[in-house]
Amino acid sequence: MKKQVRDYIFLFTIAIMIVLLDQITKTIVRQNLEFSQMVIPFGFDWLYPYFYIVHWYNTGAAFGMFQDFSIVFTVLAIIVSVLIIYYFPKISKEDWHLRLALGMQLGGAIGNLIDRVTIGHVTDFIAVGSFPVFNIADASISLGVAVLILGMWLKERDKSEEEDQEGSKGSNQDIAIENAGQVANKAISENVNSASENTSKAMLE
Repeated sequence: MKKQVRDYIFLFTIAIMIVLLDQITKTIVRQNLEFSQMVIPFGFDWLYPYFYIVHWYNTGAAFGMFQDFSIVFTVLAIIVSVLIIYYFPKISKEDWHLRLALGMQLGGAIGNLIDRVTIGHVTDFIAVGSFPVFNIADASISLGVAVLILGMWLKERDKSEEEDQEGSKGSNQDIAIENAGQVANKAISENVNSASENTSKAMLE
């Protein structure tokens, strides 16, 4: 029971931090910018068109995909959130990448879910070049996937190194056994030869 509580504290701490950051930034945008209004951060005009803030929204998935499927993605977000909460305590602490990734994805899913339930669409405001406009929740979901992939790669690399070390250790043991066998054979051969010489000398005497 205590383990589950600690697990959920970790999960919800990450998720709540992401949800708060996501909702605060969206609220600031909605209160200060009209729909489609654009602003360049800190007045750095040279950032445009590479990076700017624009009040936008979508009724589809992250990054504006699959528009007009708000109800579908609302249901999916609820299902995904429930599955993450249910599955999380079963994950080993050694799988830190999976735990962190699920926390980020849960926060992102809930952040966009709040928008869908309260205002009927998701507020987006981060524009980078020609890339679709997105928000903190979208970024969290994507970064969660990246963390998961990176963690899996690191785990496979460590596993491969361990197998190489075990293989090297096994090879060294085989070499040591072979050398010991050669030494033993040499000693036996020398003893046999010595015994033969002594026998020959005794017969001659």
